[in-house]
Amino acid sequence: MTKWEYATAPVLVHATKQILDTWGADGWELVTIVPGPNPQNMVAYFKRPLTSA
Repeated sequence: MTKWEYATAPVLVHATKQILDTWGADGWELVTIVPGPNPQNMVAYFKRPLTSA
């Protein structure tokens, strides 16, 4: 069974692609993105398989 780790991150509207590409390059998969506390921000939820140490 796959175990997952999760993260949340603020995403600025003017830099969405750059921010999501950076997280993706680190192995994170975008689960959802929701409006943030103001119109210029969103909150992204990510997951990736937990690697064993």
